Amino acid sequence: MKTNHTKKVIQPLFGSLIALLIPLSGFAQDVAHEAQGSPQLVTVEVRDLGGAVPIGATIVPRNEVTLAAQLPGRVEFIAGREGDRFRAGQLLVALGEAELLAQRRAAQAEIGNAQAGLRDAEVQYSRELRSPQQRGGMGMPMMEQMPIMGQMLPGGGETKVERGATLHGYSTRIEQARSALAQSQSRLQAIDAKLRDTKSVAPFDGVILTKFVNIGDTVQPGQQLVSFGDVEALQIQADVPARLAPRLQLGTRLMARLDDPDKTELAVTVAQVFPMADPTRHTIRVKLDLPPQAPVAAGMYTQVLIPDATAQRGSFPIIPTSALVWRGGLPMVFVVYPDGHHELRLLRIGDQVGPDQVTILTGLSAGDQILVNPKRR
Repeated sequence: MKTNHTKKVIQPLFGSLIALLIPLSGFAQDVAHEAQGSPQLVTVEVRDLGGAVPIGATIVPRNEVTLAAQLPGRVEFIAGREGDRFRAGQLLVALGEAELLAQRRAAQAEIGNAQAGLRDAEVQYSRELRSPQQRGGMGMPMMEQMPIMGQMLPGGGETKVERGATLHGYSTRIEQARSALAQSQSRLQAIDAKLRDTKSVAPFDGVILTKFVNIGDTVQPGQQLVSFGDVEALQIQADVPARLAPRLQLGTRLMARLDDPDKTELAVTVAQVFPMADPTRHTIRVKLDLPPQAPVAAGMYTQVLIPDATAQRGSFPIIPTSALVWRGGLPMVFVVYPDGHHELRLLRIGDQVGPDQVTILTGLSAGDQILVNPKRR
């Protein structure tokens, strides 16, 4: 009888012990989860975001040029690779110039010939002016040698008309020689200009952004060689829809959101609004100045918030990003009701606000209770 009574006492105690151990095991899991972040109950708040449209933009150098080939040739020299820095006036790319040098030597020879021809024409004119040559026929009949009365030059055998025509002919030779010399000199100047075009130099202090050719490549006029820019002075370049551009004036201050882990927001200033819209995309290019020491690099993506009177205004729920639970690629959140039970609710999220908050378009309302750092279930 005692044995049966003992069993009846032990069995309830054993069941109570098991019931006590199960919550303790769950408590141990909660403690392990709390090492990553303790679950907290948070009330959903709302914030007035105003009427603004985020426009994708890019960080670009304030000064950037693309150097292109001006004449056909072979690339014989490239100063460096992407990221290498150069001072203004330093040589970046050089094309072969052997053919142009040969043409230059030929042009110099033509100049020498033209100069010799000009000197000879001047000497001939001077001799004719000071010592006219006798051009009368020595064995000609008297009637053929007799000039018209008053036209014979004293001490000479030609008339004034003939004399003027002779001097004019010599002066014409001088003018022709001068024209030939000027033509040869112009050809030399054209060749020198082409020789300068074989070399691409840095127009300002900066770095090579992109290299489009290598040594040995054959290029044609207009082909890109290198892209060169000043990465110390940066701007934001955005293509703004035409309907938003009229609200942008020089000096207008806007907010820009960087694409970094902290979603850094910066105050930027409109520096330039292009006068014409893109006929294909119907956007107007706008450049904005960044604040000093902004944590940006050329090529980074960013967003610029452009005021828009037609954009949706009002208050939107704001929740911490740590409250989001992703199921099958969809954002959800644990909503806790006043009676203590909770449910997993599907959300539609909007833009990120700051480094750790996000706006909710649908799924939550002001005053809802949600779990932040929820336990994995």
